[in-house]
Parts: sequence; structure tokens; C-alpha cells
Amino acid sequence: MQRQQLVRFSLVILAALLGWLTAVSFARGETTGGINQLLEQEAGGEFAGWQSFHGVQHVKTGAVWSLTDDGVLHCTGKPLGYLATRSEFTNFVLTLEWRWPQGEKPGKGGVLLRMTGPDRIWPKSLEAQINAGGAGDFWGLAGYHLEGPSDRTKTVEHPDFGTLVHVARLADAECPAGQWNRYEIRAEGESVTLTINGRLVNRATDCEVLPGKILLTAEGNPIDFRNVSIQPLD
Repeated sequence: MQRQQLVRFSLVILAALLGWLTAVSFARGETTGGINQLLEQEAGGEFAGWQSFHGVQHVKTGAVWSLTDDGVLHCTGKPLGYLATRSEFTNFVLTLEWRWPQGEKPGKGGVLLRMTGPDRIWPKSLEAQINAGGAGDFWGLAGYHLEGPSDRTKTVEHPDFGTLVHVARLADAECPAGQWNRYEIRAEGESVTLTINGRLVNRATDCEVLPGKILLTAEGNPIDFRNVSIQPLD
């Protein structure tokens, strides 16, 4: 009996300790696991909590975005557009994996953050670049404001896309085509950081702080995603 009581007491202490550690983690803004996204595709091709936009009318979500049996979200890349959350997020940690499919030419892709305004190619937002050879760059699209070190930051006026702010990455950290890469994007107040495959590759400051949607882009090239997880920090 004494042994059973000791085991129960130990389990109670362990549970209390785990609860305390979880509370401390959230208080510090640390994450203990996000909300998994894009795990199931409906019969009509839609994803609960997400909606698609295409640069061409009358294109269905399932014609561009499809979920395989092993949980890989495949994007054909065409037509141009994106898959967007219906909810808006301001402060969060977004993790995902991406790869350029074996046998396909690596190309363009990205993750757009804090998107506001009407759907368009491309909407006001902060882009975490996935372009092959350029993963980890920042682009402020359609006038989205951000800042970075002067030697890695430039502003471009585009006739179609408006004012663009580019902050180049610190280092190359992406894997060769066919291999999975892991992106961790942390947006917290005016600071947004990008980590690829465990290596910090960029940090933007003085970012506009406003609630917005999170988008995965289709930019002309086939690309795969998996393990998309969003952990709100608010």
C-alpha cells in the first residue's frame, strides 16, 4: 500500500511540474506545439479554415492544391495565386516544411504574413521568401513597411506591385531540390525572424504590426509543403 501511495504521489508531483513548465513557457512567449493545419482535404477540394485565390477566374482549389495520402500538400504552381487562412494572426510562430519535387525544376514560392486588403497578385503583406537560391529573403509587398540593415536593404518601385522593400538573407541554408527544408517564422511585435533548417537567416525590424492572413503562394512552379503549424503568441 505504501508503495502504491508513493507512486501516486510521484505522478501528482510530475503532473504539477509539467503544468508549471507549460505555464512558464507560455508566459515567456515560447511555444509548446502549434495548431496543425491542412491535414484533411474535403471532397470538393477545399480545406477547412483556408480559402484559395487565383489570378485566373473560375479555378477550383483542388485544381492547384492537393493533399496526398502521406500528408504532403502539393501545389502545381499554376495559375498564380495562393492558399490563405480565413483567420487573421498578428503574433505567432509558423513552422512548415517545403521541398522542390524530385525531377521538377526549382523555382519560385513564398509565405506571406500579415496580409491585409483585397486579394490580388500580390497583396499587401510581408513575404518570407522560398525562391530557390533565395530562401530566407524578406519582401515587403504593396507598401508593407519593414526595416533591415542598410547594407542588405533596398526599396524598389514596381509598376504593378507598388513599393517593395527587400531585406537580403544573412546566409544560404536551404537543401538541394528533392530534400525537405524546415522553416520557422516568428512574428512578434515589430520583429520577424526567419530560421531555415535550424539556422537563423534573417531578421526584420520595425515591421507593421497588424492582424492579417497567412498565405502559401503558387508562383508558377510545383512545390510541396507538409507539417504546417501555427502557434499564436497573443
